Amino acid sequence: MSDTVRSPAGQEEARYRALQAVDPRAPGALETFTTGLHDESWRVRHAAAEGLRRVPDAQGVTARLISVLGERGETGARNAAAEALAGMGPVATQPLVHLLEHEDPDQRKLAADILGQLGHPEVEDVLLRALSDGDLNVRVAAAEALGRLGGPAAARALEGLLDTPTPLLRLAALEGLASLKRAPPLERVMALVEDPALQRSALRLLGLYPPGVATERICRALASPVRSVREAALVALGTQAGALGPYERGELDAVARSVLGGIPGVTERVAQALDGEDVQVRAGALVAAGALGEASLAVPVAEVAREDRLLREVLFTLGQLGPDGRRLLLEGMGTLSLPARTVAAEALVLLVDATSVPELCALLEWAEDDLRAVVVRALGRTRSPEAVAPLVELLADPALSGIAARALEQLTVAHPLASLTALEAAVEQRATPAAVAVLGRLGGARVLPVLRRLARDEEASWRAAAVEAAGRVDGEAGLELARGALADESPRVRISAVRSLGQQGGKEAATFLGLALKDEDRGVRVAAVEAVGAAGAKERSPDLESLVRHGDSGLAMLAVRALTKLGTVGAGVLWDALSHSDAEVVKAALAALASAEASADGAALAVSLLGHPRWDVRVAAARVLGGLGRPECLPALQQALAAEQDALARVALADAVARLSSGR
Repeated sequence: MSDTVRSPAGQEEARYRALQAVDPRAPGALETFTTGLHDESWRVRHAAAEGLRRVPDAQGVTARLISVLGERGETGARNAAAEALAGMGPVATQPLVHLLEHEDPDQRKLAADILGQLGHPEVEDVLLRALSDGDLNVRVAAAEALGRLGGPAAARALEGLLDTPTPLLRLAALEGLASLKRAPPLERVMALVEDPALQRSALRLLGLYPPGVATERICRALASPVRSVREAALVALGTQAGALGPYERGELDAVARSVLGGIPGVTERVAQALDGEDVQVRAGALVAAGALGEASLAVPVAEVAREDRLLREVLFTLGQLGPDGRRLLLEGMGTLSLPARTVAAEALVLLVDATSVPELCALLEWAEDDLRAVVVRALGRTRSPEAVAPLVELLADPALSGIAARALEQLTVAHPLASLTALEAAVEQRATPAAVAVLGRLGGARVLPVLRRLARDEEASWRAAAVEAAGRVDGEAGLELARGALADESPRVRISAVRSLGQQGGKEAATFLGLALKDEDRGVRVAAVEAVGAAGAKERSPDLESLVRHGDSGLAMLAVRALTKLGTVGAGVLWDALSHSDAEVVKAALAALASAEASADGAALAVSLLGHPRWDVRVAAARVLGGLGRPECLPALQQALAAEQDALARVALADAVARLSSGR
C-alpha cells in the first residue's frame, strides 16, 4: 500500500483510491497517511488529511502532524498537516499552544493560524499574548485568529491595533472586527476608509453602523473605478439593510438615493452586481436597486430570485420599482428563468393596479398553467372594471374557474354593477354554466328570477348549476327548486339538488334526502349520503346504518363517515363496519371509534382487529388503542407486537404499548 502511495510513477487516481481504501485502525495506517501528506496531488493530500483524523491514536496523530509543520520546503505537506490539525478538535489545542513558543517564527505563525481555525475560546489569552510577538507575521496571524474566535477582550485588542503604524496589522484588525461584528467608534473607521490599502475592509465594517453618515460613505464608494471596492460597498449596504425591518428602511433608502443619483453609470454597475456570483454582493445590489427605484432594473432584480436566501429582498425591491418597473417586469416575463418568473408572478399580485389589465391579459395568452393562475389572482387585485370581462371568460376554463370566481368576488366589492352585468350577459349568451354559480353567489336575491328560469333550461348542465346556486341565494327558493329537481331525468341535476338540500338542512330537507338515498343512480346516492352528514339530518341515521352493510364499499365507507359526523355511531353499526370485506370500510370504522368516547366495547372492537390480515388495518387498530387510553388493552397489544412481522405495524404497535405503559 505504502509503495503505491509513494510511487511518483503511479497514477493520481490510483493513489487517491488506495488511500481511501486504507483502514485507519490497521497497523501502519499512520505512516501511510503521513506519506500521503507529501503527495504531489492536492486530492491525495486531502484524502490523507481526512484519513489521519480517523486514526484512533489522536495524540500520536497530533504529534506527527506537528512534526510535519516543521518540514521547510514541503509547502503542500505542511498545508495538508494544518488542514488535518484544524479538524482534530480539542486534542490538538495544547500541542499547538506549545508550538506558539517555538523558536522558529514560521512555526509560531502556523500555530496561530490553526488555533484560529479550531475556534476554541479558551486559547484567547495565548493569542492575545501573541499580538506582542517579535515577528510581524505571527502578530498578524494572531490578530486574524482572534477575529475568528475572540470575545470582548479580543475585540478591545483588535480595536487598539487600528492605531498601529503597521498596515498589515490594521488590515487584520479591521477584518477581525468585521468578523466579530464589533463596531469601534465611527470616526476611527471613517478615517481608515480613505486609505486605499484598507478601504475594502473599512467599508465592510461600516455596514455595522446604523443608517446615516456611514450609509453616505458606503454609497460614495460605488463611484470607485475598482470593482472590488464597489463590491465591498455593496456588501456593507446589504449588511446595513439586513439589520433593519422592511418598514425601517426609510432613512437608509433616502440617503442611498440622494448619493447614488449623482453617480454616473451607477445603474449599469448595480445591474452588473445583481448578476454576480457573491450572494452578499447581490444582496447589497438589491438594496441599491430599490433605493434608486430604477425601473430598468426590474428583470435583473427578479433574476436574483434564483438564490433562495434573497427571495424576501427581491420581492421588497420589486415593490420599490414603481409602475414602470412592474410594466417592464410584465413585458419581460417570457425571458425570465423559472425561479425568477415564479417570484415575479407573486410580486405582480402585490404590485398591480388599475392600469395593469392589458399587460396581464397579454400574459394570459402564453403563460403556463401555474403562472396563469397567479395572473388571474392579479386581475382580481387590480380593482379595475376592465378586469371583469376577462375573468368572466375564464369561468369557462375548468382549471381556472375557481380562481377566476374568487377574483370576481374581489372586483364585485369595488364594481358590483359592472361585475353582475357581465355575469348576467355571460349567462344570457350561454358562455358557461360556471357563471351561474358565481352569479348566484354575488347577485343574491336579485338574480332569483334568472335562476328559476335556468332551472327549467333544456340543458342539464344549466339546470344543475341553477338549482345549486339557488340554494346559496335563498333557503326557501333553494328548497323549492331542489325538491322539483329530485325528479329530474338527469342524474347530474338530481346530484345538484341533493347538494343544495345538504346546504339547507332542516326537517324538510332531511325528508327529501331520504328519497335521494334510494335513487337508482349511484352518484345521487353517494351525494345523498354526504349531504345527510353535512345537513346534520340525524333522522336519516337508520338509512345510513343499512348502507354500512351494503356490498358497495364506497357507499358503506361514506355511510360510516356520515354517521360519525352525526355522532350516531352505535356499537352494532361499528361491528357491521368492522366485519366488512373492504379494508377501507374497516379503517373508516376505526376512525369513527377513535373519535368516539372510550368504552370497553369500543376497545374490544379495536382489539379484535389486531390480527386482521391487512397490515394497514392492524396499524389503524394499534393507533386507535394507543389513543383510547385503556390500560386493560396493554396485554393484547404486547401479544400482537410479539407476533407482528410487518415493520410499519410493529412501529404502530410499539408506540401504542409505550403510550399505554406511560399512561399518556
